Amino acid sequence: MNRLMACLLLVLSMLELKTEAQADSTQAKRESSIIAIGATIQLVSNQYSFTEGPAVDKKGNVFFTDQPNDKIYKWNAATGEVTVFLQGTGRSNGMMFDRKGNLVTCADEHNQVWSIKPNGKVTVLLKDIDSLHLNGPNDLWIDSKGGIYITDPYYQRPYWTRKAPEIKGQNVYYIPKNKAPLTVVNDMMQPNGIIGTPDGKYLYIADIRGNKTFKYSIAADGTLKDKTLFIPKGSDGMTIDNKGNIYITGKGITVYNPEGQQIEFIDITGDRTTNVTFGGKERNILFITAMRSVYTLQMKVKGNE
Repeated sequence: MNRLMACLLLVLSMLELKTEAQADSTQAKRESSIIAIGATIQLVSNQYSFTEGPAVDKKGNVFFTDQPNDKIYKWNAATGEVTVFLQGTGRSNGMMFDRKGNLVTCADEHNQVWSIKPNGKVTVLLKDIDSLHLNGPNDLWIDSKGGIYITDPYYQRPYWTRKAPEIKGQNVYYIPKNKAPLTVVNDMMQPNGIIGTPDGKYLYIADIRGNKTFKYSIAADGTLKDKTLFIPKGSDGMTIDNKGNIYITGKGITVYNPEGQQIEFIDITGDRTTNVTFGGKERNILFITAMRSVYTLQMKVKGNE
């Protein structure tokens, strides 16, 4: 073998090794730290008008709303079947189950917060603040003590007779168990998505019009302190996984680690995403509401709600 041929073989060998390294690097980038290997977005159904408020029960079933049609649906975690849970929901939007298995909802038809028993019986938990109608409860999170945080932005609804809010400002309220509600945030342009950490230490709230999401420390009495900017991006609904990652909706699903660094983008082609939660028996199925549709995605991580 002459010297020129040896050099050519050496160069080709080096190029081959570089190509293999690049392929390995590309494969590593493709393999998500949170999405199950080989998993793809699965359409559950696209028969709705505007889906919102996914909430998971103790069995992993997910309940979600079709607000314009005033219905709450149930996605069965065992079979994947979708059935109507309740017709006549007060135009429910954001929802979450409490520890007793009641479905607590932001029923903005009459600007109330409802608790719905498994048999469909409704109890109104909150209907006003100082005799003034709420703007339109949008999303909520329930702490381990049974206290409820609600965001109360103003979106003019076609089914309202009023044309302006009674309350000045768009606030976030905390409803302690068996006590009067407290205003805990009053400096946002339009609060919307909200999610707390399972240990009850922190609360994330999105100012959707301000295009920012903030992180707060939760005090013993439920009030909020230590406001810090988490990310310069707003959100509709939000959720959190068992690694502390925060899932932001709007254009697809954008996932940030607890330090506020983006670690994943889940593309949902077509409709804008409105909300997200973890369902399934193992809480490892990401359940996504997106306008007329609902989707699922198998995950490596699990939910913590």
